[in-house]
Amino acid sequence: MRTDYDVAVVGGGLLGSAIAWGLGRLGKKVAVLDEGDITKRASRANFALVWVQSKGLGMPAYTVWTVQASQAWGRLASELKQQTGLDVALQQNGGFHLTLGEDEFGQRAELVKRMHNQVGAADYKMEMLRPSEVKKALPLIGPEVSGGSYCPLDGHVNSLRTFRAFHTGFIAFGIDYFPERPVSAISKSGGEFRLTTPQGELRAAKIVLAAGNANQTLAPMVGLFAPMGPTRGQVVVTERTMPFLPHPLTTIRQTDEGTVMIGDSKEDELDDRTLKPSISGVMADRAQRMFPHLSRLNVVRSWSGIRVMPQDGFPIYDQSETHPGAFVACCHSGVTLASNHAFEIARMVAQGALEPELVGAFSASRFGGGGAANGSGY
Repeated sequence: MRTDYDVAVVGGGLLGSAIAWGLGRLGKKVAVLDEGDITKRASRANFALVWVQSKGLGMPAYTVWTVQASQAWGRLASELKQQTGLDVALQQNGGFHLTLGEDEFGQRAELVKRMHNQVGAADYKMEMLRPSEVKKALPLIGPEVSGGSYCPLDGHVNSLRTFRAFHTGFIAFGIDYFPERPVSAISKSGGEFRLTTPQGELRAAKIVLAAGNANQTLAPMVGLFAPMGPTRGQVVVTERTMPFLPHPLTTIRQTDEGTVMIGDSKEDELDDRTLKPSISGVMADRAQRMFPHLSRLNVVRSWSGIRVMPQDGFPIYDQSETHPGAFVACCHSGVTLASNHAFEIARMVAQGALEPELVGAFSASRFGGGGAANGSGY
């Protein structure tokens, strides 16, 4: 492995790939150190949403950051297609969160009200709609749907193709990708970082820790703090069907290939080798109550995955005071925030410092002694 890199990115999932691609785009010599396909990476459990609505309750700065990412996604998709020829199938015509029954509608309406009343939050025009209005956009909703919220900035992509596009872009930018290179130790000597892997040592002037839940272990090696609280989620995929869902939902979306993804669970368990049929059953039941058409479809695949989740649900972006040149990035919304990571975080890392406003909002110093606050970061 070469040892003369400008930046070493630890973590080759969607988060690390977006940052590495952005650094390569700026002409930096970049190495990506990844654990490989056996990793319990969040990419296995992501739902491919570019999602704004309901994010940031309790942290207004997160609403601003999310809206910025949503608005930059068209640019990212365009640049990836121009560079690689891969269309990531970005569809950004607004998204829904549907409710079943009046109680759910009332709870959602209260959330929307609280979001609108936050001082300093971005106005992303989330609104509540009754069934008659929802039906104009989603004509196949079932009779139990009591309405829901709508945000015009929401959308979805083909996340696997996005991941492939970033890695294809690595080649064009001369980025070195090293799979099966888990980092076990990090030190700094002579103005450079030394990263220990089973295949040898790699050196770089700067490092970005983007290793998901593993950041909790890696961050203290360079004087940083990344408290994580990962969760498990289950995903169900149906056979291909006619186009019937022109807008994505928080828990249901029809892919560009015609299949339907259903994801509506959150568990504290961290074993992704098993499934709970009872949970999948509830997910499928709610989905077919929202869209009776789904009851006629076969399930072709179901799996579970471990989600990356900072303890309070909000992103962590920080830089080390004891090891200048070391940065950490943690977030749950790796798809939504990919544009910000590629364009904004990469630019700041290349310049050598995160902007004060970003650190002020997202530094792990907000946890104090390591405690966590409740938040919404899905």
